[in-house]
Amino acid sequence: MFGKQKDPSRTEEATPKREQKMRSEGNVPRSQELPRMVSLYGGMALITAWIGSIQDGMLGLFRRFHGGVWNFDPTIENVRDLAIEVTWRFAIMVLPILLGLWLLVLIVQRVQVGKLWTFKVFKFRWQKFNLVKGLKQILFSPMTIFRALKSLSFAIILAIIPGYIIYSQYLNFLPMYYATPEGVASFMLGMARRILFYTAIPLLAITIFDVWQSRYSYKENMKMTKSEVKDERRQAEGDPVIKGKQRRKMMQVVQQRMMQNVPKADVVVTNPTHLAVALRYNASEAPAPVVLAKGADLLAERIKEIARENHVPIRENVPLARALYKSVEVGDMIPEELYKAVATLLASIWKLRPKAQPAQY
Repeated sequence: MFGKQKDPSRTEEATPKREQKMRSEGNVPRSQELPRMVSLYGGMALITAWIGSIQDGMLGLFRRFHGGVWNFDPTIENVRDLAIEVTWRFAIMVLPILLGLWLLVLIVQRVQVGKLWTFKVFKFRWQKFNLVKGLKQILFSPMTIFRALKSLSFAIILAIIPGYIIYSQYLNFLPMYYATPEGVASFMLGMARRILFYTAIPLLAITIFDVWQSRYSYKENMKMTKSEVKDERRQAEGDPVIKGKQRRKMMQVVQQRMMQNVPKADVVVTNPTHLAVALRYNASEAPAPVVLAKGADLLAERIKEIARENHVPIRENVPLARALYKSVEVGDMIPEELYKAVATLLASIWKLRPKAQPAQY
């Protein structure tokens, strides 16, 4: 099919980042036939709606010219002024139609590409001047064949159907010699509407196919290889190796801070060998005990080692140690359902330290 991706390695759909990058460079799917279709039929509709004003303007122009033809002095200045006046009057007559066509085409382009303003399409690129590549695209590209067939179809439709309709009306041409200008204009507009009506269906079919094909070709050309998708994901999320190093460094910093806080603890609750949680309670700092440090396996052994060096009591309580390790993060207060168990543990320690203030719950 015309526009299908030729590279078998490009099997992945384009990522949003790639699509956004292409849009920023002005690379968007656009049908060439849709603006032509809209211009053709929109222009005919505008002419039909504005024909009355054009007729009045033409009559006024003829009256203005023929009314003073006998008094007209054909000097260079007068001819120049007359040319300027005639040009200005014609411009006023056709300007609304041209502005209407411009607005229609602008709307069609906006519908096709969305909101897009970029000047990168004007950026100079040396690859555009690659003569060999350009000739290859012109002579051997399937898209060139497709565009040629499409243009040929348009030419055949716009030649055969109007030609047949004009031929079928040739007997009505001679009576137009005796018709009024209004009658001639009405006859010509009627025949033009008939031509547009009979050419609308095939041209509309070609336009719809061109819109679909342009989007299909764009989507196929945007496809990426699996390695490109991985590289883009790595760039967006960060290199896993670097992220792993950063994570390990952060864990080291956190562990170092925890170890510094262990000597401040009132008690270390253990599992007894796999888990260790250091608790501290000070009513002036927090309304409930706070977890200063926690760890498993080697980190738990390190917490207990520092606790022994600083004479911090170590108590074995398997259910409490597991509950604290799973439900409380370092720096957070213990949950309410653990108040009683922690209070009992702290009370047993404070009995041995009569100077310490009892916990308040």
